[in-house]
Amino acid sequence: MFKTAVRAARPAAQAARGSVKPSGSSLRAFSTSLRVQSGPPPPQLYGTGGKAGAVPTDIEQATGLERLQLLGELEGIKIFDDSPLDASRIGTKADPILVPSFDTERLVGCSGFPADSHDVAWFNLEKDKIGRCVECGSVYALDFQGEEVHGDHHH
Repeated sequence: MFKTAVRAARPAAQAARGSVKPSGSSLRAFSTSLRVQSGPPPPQLYGTGGKAGAVPTDIEQATGLERLQLLGELEGIKIFDDSPLDASRIGTKADPILVPSFDTERLVGCSGFPADSHDVAWFNLEKDKIGRCVECGSVYALDFQGEEVHGDHHH
């Protein structure tokens, strides 16, 4: 169920990305028929909602990434990696601690070396830039694993 939900979400994301259409009449549709799909439709990333007079469960009311995470947990798959970063050393400019990310920026918290040697210092880490903890001086770099998206989008 999880894999089909991910497959169902991909076309919606690509459609949203490509929803901006240039103006003008130079474009025309080559086909207006819907794609035929064999088998049952894939599960959606929208919950079914609660029944009248009943309190819905998390899986019934969850949508988007929360539903994806819940479906993954049902399948035994961990969607989001919340494991701690490498704390066995202090990062240097020559050998920074790599922070995996599917986005071009990420919020990072450093608790020092050895671990928990200072209060957590939070800072933003951006792609192609290094970040340094103001408490211990450890250096971090973003290990970008996502797709390059060009265009002006802000969130």
